[in-house]
Amino acid sequence: MTVRQSIVLNGDLGSGKSTVSKELSRRLGLRRVSVGDLYREMAQQRQMTALQLNLHAELDQAVDGYVDQLQQDIADSGEQLIVDSRLAWHFFTHALKVHMITEPSEAARRVLERPSGPAESYTSVEEARTKLRERSESERGRFILRYGVDKAKLRNYDLICDSTRASADEVVEHVIAAFEGRFAAEILRQAPPLLLLDPGRIFPTQEIQALREGWDSDFVTKVEQAGEEALEPLHIGYTGEHFFVVDGHQRLSAALRGGFKVVPGRLVAEGTEPVVGGLNAIDYFRSEVGLSTICDWEAAHNIRLPVPAHVLEPGDAVLAGEPGGVGA
Repeated sequence: MTVRQSIVLNGDLGSGKSTVSKELSRRLGLRRVSVGDLYREMAQQRQMTALQLNLHAELDQAVDGYVDQLQQDIADSGEQLIVDSRLAWHFFTHALKVHMITEPSEAARRVLERPSGPAESYTSVEEARTKLRERSESERGRFILRYGVDKAKLRNYDLICDSTRASADEVVEHVIAAFEGRFAAEILRQAPPLLLLDPGRIFPTQEIQALREGWDSDFVTKVEQAGEEALEPLHIGYTGEHFFVVDGHQRLSAALRGGFKVVPGRLVAEGTEPVVGGLNAIDYFRSEVGLSTICDWEAAHNIRLPVPAHVLEPGDAVLAGEPGGVGA
């Protein structure tokens, strides 16, 4: 039997994977399978929330066993599909593996605004964010324990799509372009994943003063006219929580000034993988990203970045103007 390529998508609640998978199914004329729908039905039948079923599944292997066998049977069928599932990337060999991400508060806002049953309602964005994180961590721990795979590791996937500001239609266009080999084919073939990130969520690792001399309004115009898919991919590091640019600050700045919703990137280091100078991604981020670097970049591009935990450590009290510092 000839196995044809499918597209499998995963991502936490609020990332947009269900909407994107439905539109991909419509646009490409492929049948859509949603394991999440099945899982929610199982939870309702047991009068549980999805989080409660996740916690129950940590004790009862029959829950995962049933869903696992279903996904394996689907993968073995050889049918070309659009699959919406948090673990399909583990079961499907011949597939474009898409991982959907979004800023946590934006994901919580989306979940809070959509209709939900009484068993899974939230009273605030903060409560939704907390519960979504708990659910995600419950699943992650279970997958590591039972399958030895980490769903949060980006190198498990071919394509990372950030939907924080990009619309579902825009994400679908990029996924189809990648699927058909029209977008960053070399990265997808030789060194996945291809990152499609919101430029407003990427941290700089250079001081703004060193970049101002390289700013060129003609360059910004050329980047804007060429569009996202024509932009040379940035070299990106990932700590497991934050993305940062290793090479490509000028292109990132131009993308921000041009109003891009996503920029392409090549993952050069993740977590404990080395970046340069013997530093891994986590240590490099801590070494190169300080409060002044963040503040200057924010001011130059009219954006806001979250303050990383290491910036708020006691040694940075003076810079942050916290009690005991010169700015107090």
